[in-house]
Amino acid sequence: MKSTATLVIVAASAAWFPVQAAAQTPAIEMAEQAPPLRLTLDAAVRQAVNASHRIAELRARQESARATREGREAADRPQVSAQAGYTRTNHVDTFGIGLPGRAFEVIYPDIPNNYRARLDLQWPIYTFGRTGALDRLAQTEVEATGKDMEAGRADVTLDVTRAFWALVTAQESVRVLESSLKRMDAALQDVQNRQTVGLVPPSDVLSVQAQRSRQQMLLIQARNQLDLSRADLARLVGLPPDAGVEPQAALDGPAAPSADIASLVAEARRSRPERQALAQRVAGAGERRVAAAAAKRPMLAIAGGVDYARPNPRIFPRLGEFRESWDASVSFSWLLWDGGRVRADIAEAAATERATTERLAEFDRALDVEVRQRWLDTQSSRAAVTAAVDSVNAAAEARRVVVERFRAGVATTTEVLDAQVALLQAELDRTQALASVRLADARLARAVGR
Repeated sequence: MKSTATLVIVAASAAWFPVQAAAQTPAIEMAEQAPPLRLTLDAAVRQAVNASHRIAELRARQESARATREGREAADRPQVSAQAGYTRTNHVDTFGIGLPGRAFEVIYPDIPNNYRARLDLQWPIYTFGRTGALDRLAQTEVEATGKDMEAGRADVTLDVTRAFWALVTAQESVRVLESSLKRMDAALQDVQNRQTVGLVPPSDVLSVQAQRSRQQMLLIQARNQLDLSRADLARLVGLPPDAGVEPQAALDGPAAPSADIASLVAEARRSRPERQALAQRVAGAGERRVAAAAAKRPMLAIAGGVDYARPNPRIFPRLGEFRESWDASVSFSWLLWDGGRVRADIAEAAATERATTERLAEFDRALDVEVRQRWLDTQSSRAAVTAAVDSVNAAAEARRVVVERFRAGVATTTEVLDAQVALLQAELDRTQALASVRLADARLARAVGR
């Protein structure tokens, strides 16, 4: 019985906090520099989301996707650019014509310094669906990254919920062990009094002292686990590890879920952000394939500009002064042969679309099993709570009867110790069962996408 109680408290600690204590020595109690920060679960989740580096990364990725979409949208708009340049050429012989009765007219003068300025307009007015598909592809990526951020928030919420209830569980474990230690002190005092009057041998006192020392050791370990749980929650909410954090919640009292498995699975398919992100990426892969296929179609564009140059090559004869000119054009281009590049792009986009579709189908298949598993965990956890409560009531009554019989002189010290250990184990089992319910509910909510 004694060794069983030891395993119970160690297992309860290991199930809630992933990092095991490296030492079994008592944690050094530091003087508090500031009043403890009292947090409810909702407040802890909000603070953790604001402090999460992962959420910040996903937010930056969404901003990048939005910027990409703005660039895709701009592809359909006209582009106006200003250009300027200077060119130095070698000297050439001046060329001109001399006519009878007229002065010598220079047709091609020597102008080594050439200046040019242009205001240029380019506008692809019709691309046969290419820019539209790229725009829709960018929009689906914006929506997918938004769903990724929702999934990140859900993961942070689950981590904070786990750490929050781990801290509450550690506090409850410390309380249970402190109460048990007080009962053990009372039992030790009673046995010592009986030894004084010669009713029990010294070995009974030593047995009680040994059991008290064992429970004292368990209490030291539980307090150490409490400090570790508090540091874990402080880390998640963006506080220093030594910050005082006090959870404001009771461990027991969660309401049983009323939905059945079928409705939960349907809700998960509608609400899980990971699935929505995959669905958006499937649609995006289809738009990418459409954009690749549009490269086989022609493109219609208009262009124009105004030149201001010295000399202006469009003006004859050539003059060493600034002159302006303008141009406007409509171009029609059609890629007739590219050596198979477009065909390869289409095949790559189609393969990506199939791969993403299969990934979505696999996610749906795993989602059904995950929701069923989480729902069953909640049911078994609640059944365990009922059994644990009955065990505590029975153990408490058994201890009361044994103590009364011991005081009446018809029960042994060993029976009292066994009753003490049984009650401690039942109370720790109840604490762990209640903690399992809280964690199972949080995992079910994450699986469903709430």
